Amino acid sequence: MTILIVVCCIAILVLLITWAKLNAFLALLLVSILAGLWLGIPVGKVVKSVEKGLGDTLGSLVIIISLGAMLGKLVADSGAAQRIARVMMRLSGEKYIQWALMGTGFVVGIPLFYNVGFVLMVPLIFSVVYQFKLPAVYVGLPMLASLSVTHGFLPPHPAPAALVAQLHANMGLTLLYGLVVAIPAIVIAGPLFSRTLKNITVLPLEAFQTRILPEEALPGALNSFLSALLPVILLILTSLLPLVIKGGAATRPIIGFFAEPAIVMLIALLSAGYTLGIRAGKTMTQIMGLFSEAIKDVAPILLIIGGSGALKQVLTDSGVNGAIAQALGSWQMHPLVQGWLIAAIVRVCIGSSTIAGLTTVGIIAPVMPQMHVNPSLMVLSIGAGSLLFSHVNDGGFWMFKEYFNLSIKQTLRSWSLMETIVSVVGLGGVMALSLFV
Repeated sequence: MTILIVVCCIAILVLLITWAKLNAFLALLLVSILAGLWLGIPVGKVVKSVEKGLGDTLGSLVIIISLGAMLGKLVADSGAAQRIARVMMRLSGEKYIQWALMGTGFVVGIPLFYNVGFVLMVPLIFSVVYQFKLPAVYVGLPMLASLSVTHGFLPPHPAPAALVAQLHANMGLTLLYGLVVAIPAIVIAGPLFSRTLKNITVLPLEAFQTRILPEEALPGALNSFLSALLPVILLILTSLLPLVIKGGAATRPIIGFFAEPAIVMLIALLSAGYTLGIRAGKTMTQIMGLFSEAIKDVAPILLIIGGSGALKQVLTDSGVNGAIAQALGSWQMHPLVQGWLIAAIVRVCIGSSTIAGLTTVGIIAPVMPQMHVNPSLMVLSIGAGSLLFSHVNDGGFWMFKEYFNLSIKQTLRSWSLMETIVSVVGLGGVMALSLFV
């Protein structure tokens, strides 16, 4: 009966978001309260459970996600992302233009949220399309595959960062494993898969070709790459340092302090604020204005993440952990596949990869100790599942369709299959890594 209640609550969540068109945060809040009452939590404690889950979840994430949004906004507005793209294209030449765009999407996608990266990079894709007379989907899909993978797999993006926090995984190791899994997924779903799409020859709409900054207004290449990649570099370094330096109790607290994702993001943001902002001639008022805009962009995501934490806490406080553990134990499949499958089902039903991942972690987190799997790999498995088969209930589907001027059939043939390939290959990479870590 307990499992049936949980399933019904998830079904109600799906209906509230897809059919009733309710805001995702409100839907999560309502379902969390409903689940608490239905699962037998005393009336006087349901709200406290919801508040605790929301507060505990956001407490560890607000700094990371907010600073990440500010960094992404600065990288985009300063022209650093455009500079990275130009360098990659100059190195590749026309023959390997897809690989250059794929690499650009990967580098730019690490600090930028998906929607921002999409809107920022599409004009670049279109300029290549018109310059080299190549099919738009063939040229653009590798870059968008990179953006999608970084969004779904790699912290400090909101969903992966939230999964890391709720599953108590190591942020640096998750990022390191995520890079290993992401590269083959991007290569197969991007340059290789797009070879089958050369027959889609529609031209993108000129209305979506936004202004490109002139060459003299762009920051230097080294500055651009370092600003975008500094969070990744610092997270990986601070994860590997304890394995190299044998300083014992004296150095461990210092390394641990600088390994904190919040400190890493703060250092990266302050560095970019100076190199891409102050040194480039921006006033402090202009920079703070960009940061304020970034907070407005990320606020809805923070609320959704908080709502997912409330649902997780209600499931935990109701004692449903044992029932879920018993039910999952009856599934004759690897725990990592279970995490992927739950996320994939929610993704197909709801459309949002962020909500799919956060809903899944609410189910998985309470029973993780019984699963005996590496939490970093579970983060990646859920992230991969949350990308499966984007279709008409996903905003990304419609962005791709409208920007590239495609029919729904063409969008399913290209975008939806690309997302599915990323998801399945991602699961394969996680399963392969599980043999070694």
